[in-house]
Amino acid sequence: MANTLPIMEASQFSRASSRETDAFQLGKSRYDLSTYTGRVRHFFNIIDPRTLLTTDEQLRKAQDLLNAYRDGRLPPGVTNEELWQAQKIVQAIIHPDTGEKIFMPFRMSGYVPFGSPIVAGMLLPNPSLPSIIFWQWLNQSHNACVNFSNRNATRPTPTAKFIEGYLGAVTSAVGIAVGLNQLITRAKSLTPARRLLIQKFVPFPAVAVANVCNVFLMRRQELNTGIEVYDKNKKVIGTSKIAAFDAIKETALTRIVLPAPILTIPPLIMTALEKTALFTRFPKAYLPVNATLGALSFGLALPLAIGLFPQESTIPRHKLEKKLQAATNDTALFYNKGL
Repeated sequence: MANTLPIMEASQFSRASSRETDAFQLGKSRYDLSTYTGRVRHFFNIIDPRTLLTTDEQLRKAQDLLNAYRDGRLPPGVTNEELWQAQKIVQAIIHPDTGEKIFMPFRMSGYVPFGSPIVAGMLLPNPSLPSIIFWQWLNQSHNACVNFSNRNATRPTPTAKFIEGYLGAVTSAVGIAVGLNQLITRAKSLTPARRLLIQKFVPFPAVAVANVCNVFLMRRQELNTGIEVYDKNKKVIGTSKIAAFDAIKETALTRIVLPAPILTIPPLIMTALEKTALFTRFPKAYLPVNATLGALSFGLALPLAIGLFPQESTIPRHKLEKKLQAATNDTALFYNKGL
């Protein structure tokens, strides 16, 4: 299979173990998504940045392999590991609702590689007002595009709504960050050392609140039109505004948890390290160490945060609109929460 499936080369993905892996299930995860641990392992797999190196030809071969499995015409000799890897590639690149490629910087697998430089910028020491505005604008611009690109897309979102949401999200982020910074600067009761320490943590509340605004503003169209809900056989039963609210609420909660370790752990560690011999002798080491801590925190925090809720969420039938309750006898339906 090496000649027909170059997507499985060891240069990009680990080789299959000598023993047979878990039996492949199309559209399912190889991990138990009913548990938090299983979801975290699933999302560590989904955000693997190595999938960013996948070429169009490799993506096509992965899709062909999954289509062959679905149609019952799988070539002999294909292993479960090859099928899992093919599905991993497709899920990392293709939106589950639109079937289209997600632009690389806005994929979940690209969130950490493309977002880490922004985190480093927000954690710069002694930020000026223009610096605060620039990095908060850039961060929320990236977040807005990630939220939009990974939204539930079963209903169309007009471009005008995206622009309105984007402007609202950026305005809220910049306003909160600048306001908090000015409040700290003017606090006469704070000593210069304490003021400097507190300023290091300003990005977290600013980003957390702005992230919630970002999610609701970027996806509020879903609240107006509803999102598709379907049964266990993937048959669409209808659209639900109630499910849309649950999807956005759960996504917003992950966006509060996500920046907590990213924007608090590095400042805590850097504060402890600032007076050590390392930075006394090598002051230029501050920025690369700070940036590295930010990237590592980001890479760890992302799966821990988005793993809080399943991407395919369940909603009890009795919670749905009356018309949907009348359309099915199933006790629960499902929807794509988005990421």
